[in-house]
Amino acid sequence: MRTLYAAMRDRLRCYAGDESEPGGMSHASTRLEGHRIECLAASRAAPERVFVGTFEDGLYRSRGRATEPGEREFERLETDFVSEAVTALAISPRDPDVVYAGTEPSRVYRSADGGDTWTHLEGLTDLPSADEWAFPPRPHTHHVRWLEVDPVDPDRLYVGIEAGAFVLSPDGGETWRDRPEGSRRDNHTLATHGDREGRVYTAAGDGYAVSDDGGDSWRRPQEGLEHTYCWGLAVDPADPDAVIVSSASGARTAHTAERADSHVYRRLGDEPWERLEGRGLPTGAGVVRAVFETTDAGGVVYALHNRGLFRSEDFGDSWAAIDTDWGEGLEAQAPRGLVALSD
Repeated sequence: MRTLYAAMRDRLRCYAGDESEPGGMSHASTRLEGHRIECLAASRAAPERVFVGTFEDGLYRSRGRATEPGEREFERLETDFVSEAVTALAISPRDPDVVYAGTEPSRVYRSADGGDTWTHLEGLTDLPSADEWAFPPRPHTHHVRWLEVDPVDPDRLYVGIEAGAFVLSPDGGETWRDRPEGSRRDNHTLATHGDREGRVYTAAGDGYAVSDDGGDSWRRPQEGLEHTYCWGLAVDPADPDAVIVSSASGARTAHTAERADSHVYRRLGDEPWERLEGRGLPTGAGVVRAVFETTDAGGVVYALHNRGLFRSEDFGDSWAAIDTDWGEGLEAQAPRGLVALSD
């Protein structure tokens, strides 16, 4: 049994079932309807606990196993964050009780008890580049767009600021390193790979980049990537050199269905990027930028955008729509996150 949590702009959709069987994800429910959802995180080591960050109402968490998959209830956590805008979440791959949260304005918090209590990791806004951080729609502020914990060194934390910087901490937030050589400025999604020590990936508004030394330096393979405003990112669990990104020509055609024109690209090894078209995953006009999710299975990747949920078993060669009750109004929304858990 699989449960998929699909975070859209104003609701969390929960789907449960076996996507390989007729009827697909037959059990569907909606949570947090009417909230402005920003981010989503869960750990396969503690699947009963799902975290959801909202822009105006803080942080939510589910607890306990539900009687039916996808039926978990969410409670609002009392925190002393700088604001109620929780824009990024990450859970340590080594310890599911260690959770990180990022906010607008940009701050990072850490919990060591599964979200019950939180500690502010100070010093982020003391970095030299902080005066240049700004989010264009709200230029007076900025936020943490992504948090990623290194799977080999759990004290190493990677942070994407929207917009302005990639920063990292080698010691769990005690100290910070600002804008390493070659790093992108408008990082949207970061990723790592447990089989490749030091490998960090980013899908950024100013293009794709990859690091092989834990984020200290970066290279920017762009050949074949015709749309360079990158957003979603997935790496094949079986191959750290197989990467998928979603991208558009700019922010204007990435996020709003009325003017969207987004695409999906794949890079294998040192080959140029290849646009994945005509393979069962809608792309192009009217399709907003996708977000992705993988499992422990090699080649398996899920995609979520305004046209629904899709699954590939061959890392993008072919895609199949997951039979879901997609729900009225979702065709006009951009996804905020996707989590796949086994119950």
